[in-house]
Amino acid sequence: MATLTGPITGGDRGWPFGAAAFDLAALGYIEEEYFFEGDAVRYRHPQGTGRSFDGKWSAEIAGSAPFKSRMLIRRPADPAKFNGTVVSLWNNVSRGFDIFVGESPEIYRGGFAIALASDVRIATPTLKMNAAFIRIGLSACDIGVSYFLPRMVGSSVAAELMLTGRFLRAQRALALGLVSAVVDPEALEAEGEALAAEMLATTPLGLRLTKECLNHSIDAGGLEAAIAMEDRNQILCAQGEDFREGVAAFLEKRPPVYARR
Repeated sequence: MATLTGPITGGDRGWPFGAAAFDLAALGYIEEEYFFEGDAVRYRHPQGTGRSFDGKWSAEIAGSAPFKSRMLIRRPADPAKFNGTVVSLWNNVSRGFDIFVGESPEIYRGGFAIALASDVRIATPTLKMNAAFIRIGLSACDIGVSYFLPRMVGSSVAAELMLTGRFLRAQRALALGLVSAVVDPEALEAEGEALAAEMLATTPLGLRLTKECLNHSIDAGGLEAAIAMEDRNQILCAQGEDFREGVAAFLEKRPPVYARR
C-alpha cells in the first residue's frame, strides 16, 4: 500500500508541476501536490502458462522494488461539493506534457512502445530496440506499437519491423526520423536538457496547446479539421497576457518573461 505525504510546498517556481494555466481558485477549486511512495510488486506468468484469449491469466509475484512519485490533486475548496469521482491523468497523453526518452536499458527493458509514445527520442550509438513479442509467439501489435510506428516511419518500414521483430539500431533510426539525434552516452543528459530548456522558454499555454493540436492533427479528418483546431488554439493563446509579453519581447529584442514559468 502506498503512503501519501504532503501537500508539498516551496520549490523553485512556487507551484506544482502540471499546474493549471488558469485561476482554479476563482472556480472554487484547490490545487495541491503530494508525494506517494511504497513498494511496487512485479508479477509474471507461472512457468508453462501465458496469455489467453479469454483474459483469464495466471500470475505470480516475481519481486518488488521501492518507488516514489508525485500526485497532483485538484478538488473543490468546499468538501461538500466533491461528487466522489476521481480522475487520474497520464502526463504525456492526458495532460499534454512532453516526455523525452534517452536511449537507456531502463527504457527499452520497459518496452519499444514507451519510446514510441514519447514526444522526442534521443539515442546513443548503442541503441538497439525491436517489436519483440512477434519473436515469442505473440503479436507485435501491443501497447500502441501498431498505432505509433506506422505514423512515424511509414507503413512499409513498420510492417518490416513488426512482422520480423528485426532490431532497429541508432543510425537507421536517425535516418528514418524515429530519433532526433544520436549522441555519445556522456552527452545524452545534456542534449535532453538543452532541448527541454528551449521548450520551457516558450509560453506554457502555447506549448501545451501545440502538443494537443499536434496529436489531434495526426488523426484529423482532413486539413479543415486541423485548421479548425489551430484557429481555436490561437484564439485561446491570444486572450492571455503571455501573448502580449511575447510580442513585446520580440519587438524589444529581449527574452520573454511569462507569468506561469
